[in-house]
Amino acid sequence: MKQRVAVIGAGPGGLACAMLLAGRGVDVTVYEKQAVVGGRTSRVQVGDYQFDRGPTFLNMPHILENLFTSIGLNLHDYLELKALDPMYTLYFNGGKDQFTMTTDRDRMKQAIEDQFPGNGEGYDRFMAEQALKLGKLMPILQTKHDRLTDYLSPRVLTALPRLSLGRSLYDVLSDYFTSEELKYSFTFQAKYLGMSAWECPGGFSILSYMEHAYGVHHPIGGMNRIPEAMKQAIEDLGGKVHLNAGVDQLILDGKEATGVILESGEHVLYDDVVVGADFAHAMNHLVPEGVLKKWSRPKIDRKKFSCSTFMLYLGVDKRFDAPHHTIYFAEDYEKNVREMTQTLELSEDFSFYVQNPSIIDTTLAPEGKSSLYVLVPVPNNYSDLDWAVEGPKLRRKVLDALEERSPYKGVEAAIEVEEMFTPDDWEAMGVHQGATFNLGHQLTQMMYFRPHNRFEELDHVYLVGGGTHPGSGLPTIFESARITADLLTGEVGVTK
Repeated sequence: MKQRVAVIGAGPGGLACAMLLAGRGVDVTVYEKQAVVGGRTSRVQVGDYQFDRGPTFLNMPHILENLFTSIGLNLHDYLELKALDPMYTLYFNGGKDQFTMTTDRDRMKQAIEDQFPGNGEGYDRFMAEQALKLGKLMPILQTKHDRLTDYLSPRVLTALPRLSLGRSLYDVLSDYFTSEELKYSFTFQAKYLGMSAWECPGGFSILSYMEHAYGVHHPIGGMNRIPEAMKQAIEDLGGKVHLNAGVDQLILDGKEATGVILESGEHVLYDDVVVGADFAHAMNHLVPEGVLKKWSRPKIDRKKFSCSTFMLYLGVDKRFDAPHHTIYFAEDYEKNVREMTQTLELSEDFSFYVQNPSIIDTTLAPEGKSSLYVLVPVPNNYSDLDWAVEGPKLRRKVLDALEERSPYKGVEAAIEVEEMFTPDDWEAMGVHQGATFNLGHQLTQMMYFRPHNRFEELDHVYLVGGGTHPGSGLPTIFESARITADLLTGEVGVTK
């Protein structure tokens, strides 16, 4: 008889894990409380316009390709990917100065020399040394870490000299570049983890390297096409994905999970349960209070969580001659990041990001019109900010900033449809305290000290997604899916 597995949450981690399990012959059923798949990587439809809810580009697509290949499928039968070059344009000094990033190393080095004389050599060193670092770190990111003795394993000991222990991401980039703007250009990726470059462990210098080495890619139809592709693959393999079917609670026999109770009240028994929902939210809502010790509610509240994001999804009746991805740095960027991640206050002088995908993707908006996505990193809800008050105020500031600091002149008058999404909305969606990027990635919350892929507090419960090892970001979430699927199928003797 086939192993029966429930997967809670149809985010990218849950779907990737379910797809691998279905491909290995497991009887898998995914339960998703929303009407669409994807979670933070889902689709937003407003009138005739379509937007991505969260992530807006794919890096290291070979990791996702390998997941499909491992179960006899071809990702490109399900998805059309376009590599972007240039990758993105960065704006400094109130939008007066700009710097464009490319994967062409010769052009990138020349652009650095042209704008930041004397720093081209640092770029060459960065690319060479980060390639070595990534090579040493990948075995850690691809392997479970559920015992303290794992720190004595050859893969960890070999990587130690490359981990930049005791140094921040900003410190590491200072080894390569003298220009502050150039350091920011290679450290803002700490935001993908919801962290400050001055706090983010130096080992994460691989993030910007991964972009420059592997490029950034846009799926036609938006990033939400990735979870849609995995849903289709699961169903092609005989698995089931139920939408509008939230899970209310795990069925527990002592510390052993034996199934799930749906929000409809239905009890369904399973051999194993994979939790793909936001980790902290799931532990606080799916498990009765008092059952967990290490990850009890009070202990979760003492952990460090990422920042949140304030979003505007704007459907506009014109096209803008602006790059696909643009990032606008606050004049005092360090202060902006400190307020967002430490003092938990809204910055008067804020950074923001704009995606303009309609310049290459005609599926997202009516002809001659555009779907614009605007993101402002903001504090999570441990800040106690009142978003009913602050949301409209920040919206006003963002529209003014688009007019004053970006190529999007006249955007407000062109808006046909609009949706605002605040940290309160992230929290209502099931994201703990609206912390969009999950648990923080401090060294005290990584590897063994992160919730384990085979959950340590409950039997027959596995975790997948940004809240478990190896962490947030789609490439690492896909790796978490493979680690978790390997652990679960290994337990019951199912071959890969």
